[in-house]
Amino acid sequence: MKNFASKINRFLKSEDGPTAVEYAVMLALIIVVCLGAITSIGSSASGTFSSVAGQL
Repeated sequence: MKNFASKINRFLKSEDGPTAVEYAVMLALIIVVCLGAITSIGSSASGTFSSVAGQL
């Protein structure tokens, strides 16, 4: 049990955990921005295709 407590204490003191969390947050933000851009481009392309199809 003492070994387990020392491992947890070492993990909390190390900076690997916060660094991993920072990378996860950055990845989540990048994914949200990409999804927003893809949705916007998709809507714009759909409108363009509809306009062209209507003119044909």
